[in-house]
Amino acid sequence: MEPSLNTIPKHVGIILDGNRRFAKRLMLKPIKGHEWGYEKVKKTFEWCKEFNIKELTLYAFSIENFDRPKEEFDYLMNLFKKAFTELQKDERVKDIKINFIGRIEMFPENVKKPMYELMEKTKNNKPYTINFAMAYGGRAEIIDATKKIAEKVKEGKLDIKEINEEVFKHNLYLDSDPDLIIRTSESRLSGFLTYQSVYAEIIFLPDKLWPEFDKEDFIACLKEYSNRQRRFGK
Repeated sequence: MEPSLNTIPKHVGIILDGNRRFAKRLMLKPIKGHEWGYEKVKKTFEWCKEFNIKELTLYAFSIENFDRPKEEFDYLMNLFKKAFTELQKDERVKDIKINFIGRIEMFPENVKKPMYELMEKTKNNKPYTINFAMAYGGRAEIIDATKKIAEKVKEGKLDIKEINEEVFKHNLYLDSDPDLIIRTSESRLSGFLTYQSVYAEIIFLPDKLWPEFDKEDFIACLKEYSNRQRRFGK
């Protein structure tokens, strides 16, 4: 039984976790797990289109991840560069607008360049949107939004009395709220969309590593979402 179309979430967020543990299980170098993780991301694009999920936000790299061992960090930077360069020519993204949210300036220049090129190339694509949370942290997002608002007040572009939830939201990296958040391999949000997730339905899959996450798991999450009654505090 497929999930009912009238209960399909418009926006799904996924925390991609478990790549290294998956590789260790296969007795391979932990860094090799990231390749499987990237292949699963591309499959997820297709699943979202199949179920007409308009927006997908993927937590791919946190600010804390910059402290990974040098070998793994360098490997990831090369993988990101390759992936974002390839996606510029990938037919799968011809109807997908791709954004990067986070402190993108923290990345090396050779990684930032294909990121900005991909955003520029896809900026008018419709009807789907994919947001990669890169150099991302939920607290950092709130701090950066606060600084942007403070700067506008300082410059006289915004009256302090005009600051409300809507104004604050529009100064975040992402002004869209997820309906459903899925987390593999752990049972915590780890700072993912801290502001936007307040009324999201959350499904934790602590026994499933990201490279193992398959279409049946995705459908099961959509079914679970469809069975929940969303009250939004009412």
